[in-house]
Amino acid sequence: MTTPTKCWLRNLFLPALFLIFFAAYTEVPHAAAQDAMLQPQTEKNYQPHSYQGKVEPDDGQWTRPAKDYASTRYSSLDQINTNNVKNLKLAFTFSTGMTRGHEAAPLIVNNTMYIVTPFPNSLYALDLTKPGAPMKWVYQPLPTPASQGVACCDVVNRGASYDDGKIFYNTLDDQTVAVDANTGKQVWKTQIGDINKGESITMAPIVAKGKVLVGNSGGEFGIRGWLTALDEKTGKIAWRAYSAGPDKDVLIGPKFKPFYPQDRGQDLGVKTWPPDAWKIGGAGVWGWISYDPQLNLIYYGTANPGPWDSEARPGDNKFSSGIFARDADTGEAIWFYQYSPHDLYDYDGVNENILLDLPIKGQTRKVLIHPDRNGYVYVLDRTTGEVLSANPFAPITTSRGVDLKTGLLQYVTEKQPMVGKVVRNLCPTAPGAKDWQPSAFSPRTGLVYIPHNNLCMDEEDVTANYIAGTPYVGANVRMYDAPGGYGGAFTAWDPIEGKVVWSNPDHFPVWSGALATAGDVVFYGTLDGWFKAVDAHNGSLLWQFKTGSGIIGQPVSYKGPDGKQYIAILSGVGGWAGAIVAGGLDPRDESAALGFAAVMKDLPKYTTKGGMLYVFALP
Repeated sequence: MTTPTKCWLRNLFLPALFLIFFAAYTEVPHAAAQDAMLQPQTEKNYQPHSYQGKVEPDDGQWTRPAKDYASTRYSSLDQINTNNVKNLKLAFTFSTGMTRGHEAAPLIVNNTMYIVTPFPNSLYALDLTKPGAPMKWVYQPLPTPASQGVACCDVVNRGASYDDGKIFYNTLDDQTVAVDANTGKQVWKTQIGDINKGESITMAPIVAKGKVLVGNSGGEFGIRGWLTALDEKTGKIAWRAYSAGPDKDVLIGPKFKPFYPQDRGQDLGVKTWPPDAWKIGGAGVWGWISYDPQLNLIYYGTANPGPWDSEARPGDNKFSSGIFARDADTGEAIWFYQYSPHDLYDYDGVNENILLDLPIKGQTRKVLIHPDRNGYVYVLDRTTGEVLSANPFAPITTSRGVDLKTGLLQYVTEKQPMVGKVVRNLCPTAPGAKDWQPSAFSPRTGLVYIPHNNLCMDEEDVTANYIAGTPYVGANVRMYDAPGGYGGAFTAWDPIEGKVVWSNPDHFPVWSGALATAGDVVFYGTLDGWFKAVDAHNGSLLWQFKTGSGIIGQPVSYKGPDGKQYIAILSGVGGWAGAIVAGGLDPRDESAALGFAAVMKDLPKYTTKGGMLYVFALP
């Protein structure tokens, strides 16, 4: 049995053993001393344009992690608007009693709110029809404590989904559970992974065509990534699609027609790896899943190949750091595109995919918007996988752009990490220009609102040895603020023009999700605990509230039983960015948390750990 202390040390990759402090580096002064730099940046000549496509009907509930299948995170409720948002007041709170990172979006179904906590993954139901929203019930899945030892970046959980009277979510120890939404009784529980292989589950499932879709985490532990579909009535596995290996395992058949030649060929999930390396090559599926009911396609990204030491895995390492489109019924692959072939920097491809119909060069296209960790906002044709545009939204030194003819990322050769040499000024850093934190889209402005990072790093690769269930990384990393002297920003992006419209810099990486509303107000939180409302058109700050802990959760909007609009957010610092606080790390150890501690050493001065739900409404 692994003790809690040892679990947390493993959770942070035993930084004293796996990472070294870089004594010589170029450091930008921390943003806390750079207030004059933290001024909103606005495109002065921007002409707003509303969205001409369709959005799903909104009944005032929030039943999926991203609100809808298109992953817009948009609420059509408009009671709270730019004129009155300044009057928002705290309606009620609820303490989870947990002190790790709270990344989940609350669900609101039939006047009940459901909250999933980080480990031990308790599910709370709150009665919204009664004053103060008292607890109706709590479901406790009791995951094995040893699973904490294979969670690379805090023991987080990114939320649940509702369908057909049941709440579906995942536990850290690789189980998917279905819980009766009315009674809190377990309907079924299915074990789908193995912590002894380094697998864990932190992602939020979605339900499409009667199937619960779940992927695994553990790219830094040498897992073999997969997406699994469970029958929502029974919990039995319907199909599983691996991210690497022979075509039969990846569910590649005659329907598979990638747009680019480099993604075509037989058994590329084997041939683009050294012998047997694909079996421990990572490429987990721990991010977001979108679904197009008309095309009957699901879209999801695959994570980084392992280890980080890229010299140990020559080749493109298919099908890591890319995106799959699959048939929702069978799981059969339809197309694939690789954002970062032979991923050199832990850039992954798991970020959100927003499904829109946009005018591109005079023609309305079914597109997919994907802000990637490699620093580019991609616009892909979601029927074919063709890259229509890929423009930078953050400082980039590791690549020169994306060739739209070939779809290939153009790496900068001299910035390639290698064993025994420290390569400096790599931007974006390993958490990317943005990590898991999901964007939102407003059909009223036509803009995508991106919470993201502004970080660079130095990296030295080292030889990694694979032992099942233990860290398999192979890199020493140290991070620091990118040019500008601040750690993150909240940015409004025009996906048609491919450019920033406005951007609000922040001292720290903006590690929360975003919420857009029909009142032209956008909400997000900061690592130092501020919950903010800004004008969707220009980014001006309209309201803010200081919560008890840093915010890495996902805000939601819903209509209460009294007909009022409410805004809810979970506060509770943690995740990779907030590990220095949630894990109680020594801020003097700048190598801790895979180098993230170096850029977060001031965070303990601004916030403390703790989990709390905050819900706001107009008086």
